[in-house]
Amino acid sequence: MNARQKRLFEEARKRNPNLKVPSEPAAPSADLTDEDFALIKQGVGDKTPRTGGGLAGAAPGAEAEPAAPLTGTVVKYFAEKGFGFIRPEDGGKDVFFHVTRLVEGFPDDLVPMVRVSYDLDYDRTGKLQATNLRILKA
Repeated sequence: MNARQKRLFEEARKRNPNLKVPSEPAAPSADLTDEDFALIKQGVGDKTPRTGGGLAGAAPGAEAEPAAPLTGTVVKYFAEKGFGFIRPEDGGKDVFFHVTRLVEGFPDDLVPMVRVSYDLDYDRTGKLQATNLRILKA
């Protein structure tokens, strides 16, 4: 304890004579367990983007040739936030996209009913998203 802390402690002890000096907390162990090593091996906490080469249905780390780009139409786009949703032409759930994944075209062109082509991939949290977004000419 520094001098100020000691003075404050002495003043507090006058009000409460049973007050004891706090002990230093035990330092956490620096030894890693097998569970810790397993998490490190899995890359837990790694925030780098994971690229699967457009392999939405493939297991992570699987080697295969990239799938053909999918097509769909923009359903909603929130320009101020930079994200939106695409409705696939072959049906299914709407797919999230972020403007940073736009590789051909301009963000101003992302309006509802615009046709786009895209690949599916996982974001850094493991959720499915559209990547390699291209605005298709009418």
